[in-house]
Amino acid sequence: MPENLVNLLADLNEKEALEITGKRLDSGDDPMGILGEARRGMEIVGERFARGDYFIPDLVYSGEILKQISDMVKPRLTGSAEVKRLGKVVLGTVAGDIHDIGLNIVDFMLDANGFEVYNLGVDLPPQKFIDAIKETNSGVVGLSGFLTLAFDSMKETVAAITSAGLRDKVKIMVGGGQIDEDIRKFTGADAYGKDAMEGVALAKKWSGGA
Repeated sequence: MPENLVNLLADLNEKEALEITGKRLDSGDDPMGILGEARRGMEIVGERFARGDYFIPDLVYSGEILKQISDMVKPRLTGSAEVKRLGKVVLGTVAGDIHDIGLNIVDFMLDANGFEVYNLGVDLPPQKFIDAIKETNSGVVGLSGFLTLAFDSMKETVAAITSAGLRDKVKIMVGGGQIDEDIRKFTGADAYGKDAMEGVALAKKWSGGA
């Protein structure tokens, strides 16, 4: 049953989720279809977290299962028909913050939805984003932060991208635990995504894929 992977991931059943992923890849199932099911499973995890049924450790665990599934599937993508990429996205957690759970979920969701993602990691000074924008020619930048101290870092990063003469070349979204429209205005970003799927929707809109 294709639905099995959705439910296994949603129920945090690591062993069986990885087993069924391996079997389906070996039997020739579409890698993008498997990624899509993993994405739906993560959406259910997110819903359960929002309802209070799951907690931060459950999110961390689901992210670890997701990464393993992603690592299994990605090599098959390169061997299959060329995946049409919608655009390039630079992602990273800003200076002073080392949280990457949400960052990695957004990375996976964007990748599964056809974007070429450059995940720079955590605790990044503004120059890292500037260098990546220049090197990759990405049109979308995602700034992640969970702590309140990240707000100033996001503002400084947007200002630095502007000073580097790149602001009109990119759309910037911010996201993280306590980000809202007021923080978005404070940082000078174009939009904020309340969750990974909203981040995907923004990237699609800005890249002409929606």
